[in-house]
Amino acid sequence: MKCLFGPLLAATLASIAHAGEPMELTAPGPEGDLAGTLIAPTDGLPTVLIIPGSGPTDRDGNNPMGVTAASYRLLAEALAKRGIGSLRVDKRGMFGSKAAIADPNDVTVADYARDVAAWVKAGRKEAGADCIWLLGHSEGGLIALEAAQTREGVCGVILLASQGRPMGEILRQQLRANPANAPILDEAIAAITALERGERVSTEGMHPALMGLFAPAVQGFLIDLMAREPAAMAGRVTVPMLIVSGGKDIQTPLADAKAIAAGQPASELVVIEDMNHVLKAVQGEGRAANIAAYSDSSLPIHPELVEAVASFVTAD
Repeated sequence: MKCLFGPLLAATLASIAHAGEPMELTAPGPEGDLAGTLIAPTDGLPTVLIIPGSGPTDRDGNNPMGVTAASYRLLAEALAKRGIGSLRVDKRGMFGSKAAIADPNDVTVADYARDVAAWVKAGRKEAGADCIWLLGHSEGGLIALEAAQTREGVCGVILLASQGRPMGEILRQQLRANPANAPILDEAIAAITALERGERVSTEGMHPALMGLFAPAVQGFLIDLMAREPAAMAGRVTVPMLIVSGGKDIQTPLADAKAIAAGQPASELVVIEDMNHVLKAVQGEGRAANIAAYSDSSLPIHPELVEAVASFVTAD
């Protein structure tokens, strides 16, 4: 007589063996597999899907543009010490997910949200969970909000240093805040305005300092990004939501977190006064120490952030 409990027992034992230890996991992408790292939870505790921020940011929270803080890996490891599982992933077309699509710039917010849905399904299966918590950092917060619109398999949403205003508004503010941008400001503002209208801009004769921001390859994504209103998206989310902002964040100010919270009155807002954009504690008011944290993986993830996330996902 065939034992019906054999496969179930084997799967359970495999899950226990992986609990607290990182393992490679894949999910189906549009043209090939997406790749990520799963740390399975212990004792039926929750699992958090960490959605990376903008640009070529990898599953650990690093990117080749000088960010080596390893924020996502450190957060995953800190949560694992509390028995909470995590799944951190590479974006389609990048790093371990390179096979998922030939052109990583050929993407929309909805495309990334579909990848999140694939990861939720894979994570639920491997962790044996009814649902997965979505944790989006920076631009990843917008992806989390988009993915949560359907709520299928989603326990709740956690937004870390996430934009709360339309991207065009944020870019204008960032450009105007730096006096060194004065010679290129009018050209940059004109390009942003055109993209907001859904119009591509010519880069012929454009100032070299703006070429990276407005490169033709990324203009399609920028147009899609600028059409999104995070506060309105948050207002349509019906699962629990935690919004976390750092008082030392020089990229995403507290105003963005407050805008999201205003859009979703049922959300919980936590402000960690000495946390910067890469989720590390920063002492003093100087910019140098803040920037130095972006390349220092030896600095631990902020303990108040770990506590906030852990408390939120394990609350009754």
